[in-house]
Amino acid sequence: MEKSKVYFMKEITPENVVNIYKVLGRKLEGNVAVKLHSGEQGNKNFIRPEMVKDIVEYVNGTVVECNTAYEGARNSTQKHRKLLEEHEWTKYFNVDLLDAEGPDMVLPIPNGRIIKENYVGKNLANYDAMLVLSHFKGHAMGGYGGALKQLSIGCSSSDGKTWIHTAGKAKHQEELWNNLPEQDRFLEAMADAASSIVEYFKDKIVFINIMKNISIDCDCDGNAEPPCIKDIGILASVDPVAIDQACIDLVKNSGDPGIEHFFERVNSRNGTHTIEAAAELGIGNKEYELVKLD
Repeated sequence: MEKSKVYFMKEITPENVVNIYKVLGRKLEGNVAVKLHSGEQGNKNFIRPEMVKDIVEYVNGTVVECNTAYEGARNSTQKHRKLLEEHEWTKYFNVDLLDAEGPDMVLPIPNGRIIKENYVGKNLANYDAMLVLSHFKGHAMGGYGGALKQLSIGCSSSDGKTWIHTAGKAKHQEELWNNLPEQDRFLEAMADAASSIVEYFKDKIVFINIMKNISIDCDCDGNAEPPCIKDIGILASVDPVAIDQACIDLVKNSGDPGIEHFFERVNSRNGTHTIEAAAELGIGNKEYELVKLD
């Protein structure tokens, strides 16, 4: 398989998020969903609205989010909308909570290793294309969070998140913690779910990862550790597997004193297995060419 291209810019600015998107040469048209992480209450590391305002406007996109499946300020539509206002997302954007109301939209995964269907907010049907705008960082359960997590857990409804986390055992928030599977099954279920979103949008999807405020904890953690790795840059690709692999490699090769701490989190959860599983499903390639633009 030919290597995938991953573009890289070191300087992290709103303008460069737009510039790196332009280089990809894949123009998103129609109703464009911009999937990002709006940040849990108390989190200090999430990417702020001001950083992505230019790119959302450039693609004429709608910011989309989904409710969570764990206790916090985003596990119901009412609470989530309040926090979106507090985090100033609604100051700049009309935010569409894809699963604000049911019933969920069901995406088939005929080749899924663990799950054969994915549950997403029904509003996903309103969009023709998607910009997956991910904050690269660690994650308490997945080891790391990037494009593949944004595609899977990020795009799924509240019930869908439970479905993925339990490897297809349960679909309701209250059943989540009593049905956690063996770790690799969870990671493979994430890859399955990610593949359904890629299949849904086909060649009308683009991935941008921002390597800033890199903590071992996700933006879903209200008490996340401070960043342990210095900011690295912005990456863009049409391949979600390649872009996540490139991020992992950039941290590994950064020489930063926080590398050991970061990879203790990633490796203790076998986090890169998600990348391997997604590659095996054929939605991307671990082999990539990093094209530096600055």
